Amino acid sequence: MSVPAAYIALIIIWSTTPLAIKWSSVGAGYMFGVTSRMALGLFVCWILIALFSRRMPWHKQAVMTYLAAGLGLWGAMVTVYWAALHIPSGLISVVYGFLPVVTGVMAGYWLGEKSFTPFKILGMALGITGLAVIFDQAGSGPELVVAGLAAVVVSLIVQSASTVWVKKLAAGLPPLEITTGSLLVAMPLFLLTWWLTGGEWPEAVDTKAVWSIVYLGVIGSVLGFILYFYVLHHVEAAKIALITLITPVMALLIGQWLNNEIITMKDWIGAATILVGLASYLAGDQFFRRIVESES
Repeated sequence: MSVPAAYIALIIIWSTTPLAIKWSSVGAGYMFGVTSRMALGLFVCWILIALFSRRMPWHKQAVMTYLAAGLGLWGAMVTVYWAALHIPSGLISVVYGFLPVVTGVMAGYWLGEKSFTPFKILGMALGITGLAVIFDQAGSGPELVVAGLAAVVVSLIVQSASTVWVKKLAAGLPPLEITTGSLLVAMPLFLLTWWLTGGEWPEAVDTKAVWSIVYLGVIGSVLGFILYFYVLHHVEAAKIALITLITPVMALLIGQWLNNEIITMKDWIGAATILVGLASYLAGDQFFRRIVESES
């Protein structure tokens, strides 16, 4: 698959995932939703491994990659699923729009990638400003809304650290194997967390929740993670989240359209500020360089 095709697929998956996460917890609880999603995803991965007669690498670098990806998967998913109980699904995608900035800063320290050029610094400042606007709006609402937004921030920090860690290990593993290995590491942690938070099997699960879990388990977890690690293998860590320039707006519109979520003008202003900051962070230096070259 070409990298552009993978990007298009990821845009669709990442735009619809926040609402599916919210729906998957209806009547079943957020830990049941995320744990069953990951169990289904692992099952599908094992089927694919068997169908393609693949062998899971177990050398030291491979195991470390599975550990890095699996711990990030567990930490990021548990926090974002909890957050989905308290905030509109579209805002999850908006806050996650700050992912490239956090990833870029970490990549600057760990991988030596350029993260502190003038346009990147401007992008960081605008992104932080946009988050501040959204948090200020949330501050006038229920207390758990602020806690939900904070949980999404924690989730994206964990995801960024995991992304850079996997990139630093540079094990050169195929995406399917990384996805399977990460789920093998994360699955016991999800089961343990579910048990610690009550671990009750729901008496009945809403039909919408069932289909959301299936969608997330097969498309979001398996196909999405495979595409994610495929793109990660071919581009710089800081550029893996270029698609977050598009997904926040799509997620907001999808949430309003399909779930009647209320997005205030301040939320839109905050989202726009974050996206402008992302554009500056990701493309500002290149755009300015082209202007200088054309004038000279």
